[in-house]
Amino acid sequence: LLNLCTLLVLLLCRIGNSTCPYKCQCFTELQVLCADERMSSLPRDISRQVREVIIMTSSLAYLFSNSLMESPQLTKLIFLNNALKSIHLTAFEHLTELQELELSGNPNLDHLYLGTFSKQEKLNKLLLNYNSLETILPGLFDPLTQLEVLQMKSNVLSDLPPFLFRNLSSLLEILKLGNNLIGNLTSETFRNTSQLTELHLEWNEIAQLDDGIFSALANLSVLNLRGNRLTSFANKAFGGEPTNLKELNLKGNRLTELSLESLSSLTDLTLSDNQLSSLTENLFRNLTSLERLDLSDNQLTSLPEGIFKDLLSIEVINLHNNNLTELDSKLFQDQLLLKSLYLSDNQLETLQLGLFDNFILRPTVRLHGNPWRCECQLWYLHDWLIQNLQDVELLDLVACERPDSLRKRTLVSIRRDQLVCHRSADWMPEPNSCSLQVSNDTVVVRCSVEKCSPMTVKVQFQEENSESRRRFPLCTARRTDGCTLNTALTGG
Repeated sequence: LLNLCTLLVLLLCRIGNSTCPYKCQCFTELQVLCADERMSSLPRDISRQVREVIIMTSSLAYLFSNSLMESPQLTKLIFLNNALKSIHLTAFEHLTELQELELSGNPNLDHLYLGTFSKQEKLNKLLLNYNSLETILPGLFDPLTQLEVLQMKSNVLSDLPPFLFRNLSSLLEILKLGNNLIGNLTSETFRNTSQLTELHLEWNEIAQLDDGIFSALANLSVLNLRGNRLTSFANKAFGGEPTNLKELNLKGNRLTELSLESLSSLTDLTLSDNQLSSLTENLFRNLTSLERLDLSDNQLTSLPEGIFKDLLSIEVINLHNNNLTELDSKLFQDQLLLKSLYLSDNQLETLQLGLFDNFILRPTVRLHGNPWRCECQLWYLHDWLIQNLQDVELLDLVACERPDSLRKRTLVSIRRDQLVCHRSADWMPEPNSCSLQVSNDTVVVRCSVEKCSPMTVKVQFQEENSESRRRFPLCTARRTDGCTLNTALTGG
């Protein structure tokens, strides 16, 4: 689509040129675009000054041995969305200066002959996307020792021959093989591709990664394995040694197990849309450079208190659409620079006191889609929302699920004193769970409660003699368990 838009812009800016081939457009003396659905053969009158030729949306079905012999000076040749069925073994034989070649968008092109690129020693970019290539013959790319970019996206490749890229080791940096049917990869597949920086294998049929399969890719920065069939991913795929990998995309697999210890250079980790139900506390411990973490659309019910410990550079944490019921108050204590936190569509009823208190940058937060229990346990979240209205996305969807009297009311539309805990609330102490101790001028009341919640203690003094002078000594109250305690002093 981007290529098409660029071509249309160039078309609008075309220049007049009496030497331009019939039914083609010339942007400059060096560029020619031919886009005609009725064109079934290449134009014969291309000037020797032309360096770039683009053929698109034509009915051209075959490239013969002599189709391009009159244009040996070309450095860029693009066939985009044509009807190519077959390319002669020597069709490009005369194009020894070619640096960029694209043969994309040909639904009937299902094979390439061995030797098709035998003369393209200067080629640095080869795009073979959106065709119907079923197999790639061993040795097809051997002459392309200067190749930097190789793309074969959206074909029907099911297998890659061993050592297919063996002669591309010196310069090949980007390899895109997404949207194919590749199921098996071996350690020989990427042998001698040590300069590779990007490897795209998304939307294939890969179910397993052998130990050390990526160990030769010392310079790999981006690895995209999205939409495969992996049930586990371990750093053993890199030989267990530290790597330079920056971006790892494992979205849309079937992951239930993870091991990431050696990937200490990661800045972007995408684990969304998998089957993760639990995570070990040390899973991310070595990923101290991590900036973006996506765990959305999994089956997580809880998170260990220290799972994000030492992730001091993290900017985005996405926990959207899991089954989280509770978050530890210290879960984000190291994430001082967090910019975005997504907790939407979980099973959270309340948030613990202090959960958001360590943030310095006031991150954008999503909280909608949770069954909030609008009782006194929600005082902390209520107060935080009132103070940070502009930082909460879809605030009008942050609504109460219980009690029935407040159901579907937005949390910010409710007054704090409407968040009431009744006597039957599970955190309230039973009368026989409290003890009274008097020492000099101090009265100590000790109550056992099941969990930490905000509590108000009211002390009422009753005078025995109405004629006596009222004296209410200073009333103090303390909680020794780190919970919130409000006090009220009244007289009777």
